[in-house]
Parts: sequence; structure tokens; C-alpha cells
Amino acid sequence: MRICASLLLTLYVLIGLGCGAKEEATDRPETLTISMIAKSSTNPVFLSARTGAEAAAEILSKQHDIDIIIDWRTPPTEDGQIQAQRIAQAVNEGADVILISCSDAAKVTGAINDAVDRGVPVMTFDSDAPDSKRFAYYGVDDLKTGQLVMAELSKQMDGTGSVAILAGNQNAPNLRKRVEGVKQEAAKYPGINIIDTFYHIETPQDAAAEVVRVNNAYPAVNGWAMVGGWALFTKTLLTDIDQERMTVVSVDALPQELPYVKQGVVPVLWAQPTYLWGYVSVETIVNKVHLRMDVQEINPMELVKVTNENLAEWAQQLRDWGFTDVPDEY
Repeated sequence: MRICASLLLTLYVLIGLGCGAKEEATDRPETLTISMIAKSSTNPVFLSARTGAEAAAEILSKQHDIDIIIDWRTPPTEDGQIQAQRIAQAVNEGADVILISCSDAAKVTGAINDAVDRGVPVMTFDSDAPDSKRFAYYGVDDLKTGQLVMAELSKQMDGTGSVAILAGNQNAPNLRKRVEGVKQEAAKYPGINIIDTFYHIETPQDAAAEVVRVNNAYPAVNGWAMVGGWALFTKTLLTDIDQERMTVVSVDALPQELPYVKQGVVPVLWAQPTYLWGYVSVETIVNKVHLRMDVQEINPMELVKVTNENLAEWAQQLRDWGFTDVPDEY
């Protein structure tokens, strides 16, 4: 009896200790690791998305008493195959969620599906993989974006001229849709002639060099429909574009691009609020994964038209989002 009593007392203590350890563990905040895989770590639009994601993580961590970690796994340059590898690595290393802008939907869909099958939900932003098992997408309507660029360009060119399309990565599904939108809209204007679509490596230097090359090779070109703002992230074209000859309308309006509007080189920028790619996506992930809420599959982002008239207001918005490189003059 004495042995049994001692054994029961020992078991009771052990159970009590176990319960205490469990309670102590639950007192610690839950960790939610979001592996963020954008297209390119050298592209300013994705750096602003990262800033937005980290801001949302900080705010929502306090709001929900969880520890949200943004695990940045973006390759330096666009490569769908590397993105697929990084999805697999993130899953193997314990990521709770994947957030990705797809450089090549065909190359990452299998990796996305495998991640979901292994219990790691995936959300896309900016560039979707619609045939994958991702639970949600946040970004602009790319067909509409291309149409808006071309409609504004035609207006600026009085409905007449020869237009080149600057299109970035040929394999990016969002950019292909934007090019399609440009061409659809151009077909509405008999005086507009599309010369060709020009793809390039998505760095400011490569994009600007492609614009200069095309301008020299095709003297008839007097309009550019830029479905991404890569070429305007460098100041090269402020002097290399002949304003008397050329009219440019582009997507994106980050601080580096604002001088083009200020100096009249680019009369209109269609701004993607790229900071919100990160912020809204992290909010959506927390709602879905942590709070177990139903979320929309397609979450549209609205473009903002930036001209000289609202340049100061837009510059202030960028500052409010944490951009420190907005020129004081704006």
C-alpha cells in the first residue's frame, strides 16, 4: 500500500508538472511565419511590398497577441524555377504560409500545390497562379490596367501615332495580360499603330537601355505604353527621351519615378499602391490562417492616377507609408 501510495503521489506530481508546463507554453504568443517570395529583390516595387508586409506584421502581432514573422525569400532577379525551389525550402524549414508574386505561373504551380498538399496555405499577390491551389490573390485587374495605360496614352497623343509596348518578363502572366489590354484598347483608335512589344530583364538599367535601343531602331515610335515602371526607376530617360517627339504613360509611381511627372516627361503614371501588396496580403493571411475567417479568393487593388495636379498628395501618401526617399520638393 505504501508503495502504491508513493507511486500515485509521484504520478500526481508529474501530471501536475506537465499541466503547469502546458499552461506556460500556451502563455507564449503563437508564431506565424510567412515566407514572402516576390519576383525580384532589386525591384523597388517589391521592396515597398516588403515594407508593407512588415508594417502589417508589427501591428497585427500586437493586435492579436501573436508573433508574425516575415521571412523574405525573394531571389535577386526574376526566375520562376528558383521561386519554386524557395517555396519547397520554406515548407521544409517550417513556414506556416507562403506569399508569392509569380514570375512564371507554369513553373511555380506545382510547387504551390505541393505546399498546400503538405499543409502550408499559399496566397499570391501582384502576379497570380490561377490554376494552382492558392487560397487568395490580391492585385490589380491586369487586363484593365493595360487598357487604362493605352486609353490615357491615346488621349495624350490625340489618337494618332506609333506606339511601342515595354513589357518586362515575357513569362510573367500579369504582364502578358497587361500587354493584351494595351492591344485591345489600341484597336479602338484607328490612328494608333502598335509597332511591337519589347521584353527585357526587369532591372532599371536594362529597361532604360531597351527604350533607348528601340527609339534609335524605330524612328517612327512616338509613344510608349509601359506596363511596368522599370525604366523610370533610373534618371537616364529624363534626358534620353525627346519630349518633343515622345509621349509616355506608365504603370507604377514610386519616389524614383516622380521626377518624370514633375518635369513633364511622363504626364500620367498609373500607380499600384505596392505597399498594400504586403500590408493587405498579411491582413488576409491572418484572417484566413489565424482567425479562421472566410476570405475572398480574388481581392482587387485599385490603381491611382498620378499627374502633376495630385503629385504632392501622392508624394505625401508615399511618405505616410514609410518611404524615406520622397524628394522634399514634392
